[in-house]
Amino acid sequence: MNIGDVAARSGLPAKTIRYYEDIGLVRPQRDPNGYRAFREQDLHKLAFLGRARGLGFSIEDCRNLLHLYEDETRTSAEVKDIAQHHLDEIDEKIANLREMRDTLSDLVRCCAGDERPDCPILESLGSAPGKA
Repeated sequence: MNIGDVAARSGLPAKTIRYYEDIGLVRPQRDPNGYRAFREQDLHKLAFLGRARGLGFSIEDCRNLLHLYEDETRTSAEVKDIAQHHLDEIDEKIANLREMRDTLSDLVRCCAGDERPDCPILESLGSAPGKA
C-alpha cells in the first residue's frame, strides 16, 4: 500500500504517518523507486497508534504500548501501569478544569454585566496570583 492507501484505511493523515515514521513508530519498506510500501502490519500499527492517541496517550506511552503489544512475554500489569498513570493524569486535569470552572462561574455570577465600569472579573484577573 502507498501512503494514500494506508492513510485512508487507518484514518490518519499522511502527515501524521510520515511523522510516526520519522520518530520510528512505524518502519514501512521502500520500493525500488524510494516510495513507501506499507504492509498490513504497518496498517495495524497505525490503527493502534490512532486509537491510543485518540485516548490521549503521549507519543512515549504509545511507543511503550506498541512495544508491549508486540511482546508476547509482556505482563498485563505493565500495560495496566501505563494506562493507570494516564488515567490519573486525566483525573488531575478534570479536577483542575472543575476548579477553573468553579472560579470562573463565581466571577461571572458576581459581575453585574451592566453599564458600570467596575467588574469583578477584570479585578480578579488583575490581582496578584492566589488572591482571586
